Amino acid sequence: MNLFERRVGAMLLFVAEAPALLRAIAFLLVWVICWLPIAIPIAIALKWHPPKPLEAKQKLPLLASLYLIAPLLLWGIAGVEGVSFSNYGITLNPRILFSMGLGLAGGAIGIAILFAIQWALGWVDWQIEKDTKLLQILLTTLLIGLWVSGTEELIFRGFLLNELQQDYSIWIAAIISSSIFALLHLVWEIRETLPQLPGLWLMGMVLVSARLVDNGSLGLAWGLHAGWIWGIATIDTAKLVKYTDKVSPWITGFWEKPLAGVMGILCLLATGLVLMRI
Repeated sequence: MNLFERRVGAMLLFVAEAPALLRAIAFLLVWVICWLPIAIPIAIALKWHPPKPLEAKQKLPLLASLYLIAPLLLWGIAGVEGVSFSNYGITLNPRILFSMGLGLAGGAIGIAILFAIQWALGWVDWQIEKDTKLLQILLTTLLIGLWVSGTEELIFRGFLLNELQQDYSIWIAAIISSSIFALLHLVWEIRETLPQLPGLWLMGMVLVSARLVDNGSLGLAWGLHAGWIWGIATIDTAKLVKYTDKVSPWITGFWEKPLAGVMGILCLLATGLVLMRI
């Protein structure tokens, strides 16, 4: 065994024997390190310089490069550990598709109810422009929602939750993984994300509950997450809603972000209560 192989073996042994939280942080650092050589040229090409806020058209290429790396990295880790993605809650069978479909419907309906209540109270108005390609937007946001949510569930409610449970109880692991999930959203935009941190954390906790309800499978959590992204992204992209400013943004959400307001929090709590009764 040469020197390089011995050093790699020693490093893998150190990581394997390290505390779960340290292993989780190490994974995130490696993920970012692998991403930076790709992200920096993309950011330069897009003329984006942190901490300047990202526009939607700038965020997607950066997000795509980041989220394409993660499954490959986890595949390598799974190979080293001698496990498969089924350990993280991803299995290729009809059951996960059924759970995903159920969650997708539930998430989308939840968003529809959220805005319907706000419309009934006069807090928002529905609108649609004549040249809006709604069907195209619905399909595009659905595909993006499924991809983004699937990657995030694999990482945060799959791999990280499993790792943290080796040292902590399920709910302590859930609190830690949900905190990491929320804080990492600050990478993209700080000012608009800060008010959303409590909502993002609660969202993570609800999605952990969905995995537990689904007997360790990520199907239900994946579907719920995708449904929420699908609903909100469709409304934002098609500009279907106009806020009337009749109530404080503490209620409807700062910068028109539902997770940054009381109504979004109540939507998550209601979803959590439904999961508890399943």
